[in-house]
Amino acid sequence: MMSVLVPARLRKAVRTWFDSRYISIADHRQDIRDALWEVQTLRREMVTLQAEVERLRNAKARPAGPVADKARIDDTHRLAQETAKALDGVLQNEVLVWQAIDDLRSRLTPAGPAEQGARLSQERPCV
Repeated sequence: MMSVLVPARLRKAVRTWFDSRYISIADHRQDIRDALWEVQTLRREMVTLQAEVERLRNAKARPAGPVADKARIDDTHRLAQETAKALDGVLQNEVLVWQAIDDLRSRLTPAGPAEQGARLSQERPCV
């Protein structure tokens, strides 16, 4: 290898150009450490996620005991019956409300039955 004398200003300009263009060895090593840390973190997260997926698959594959199913079925049946009773009560109350409204209308306007029926059909087309 041959050594050549180079003026200091030229050497400094070349080094500045290389430094601005390329990354230093220390920065490169730090970037490698950071990348390795990220890979290790992602590996740990993947292991955690795989364990969670496996746990969910096992929980889904194995059926619950017959006692749990029986309790769930009984609870569902009870809730369905309570809902049906409550809905029946709501519908009966709605019928009573419309009967009261019809009674009030008949008291306020003494019209004939044909005329009253025509007016009601015009006022309540949805019923």
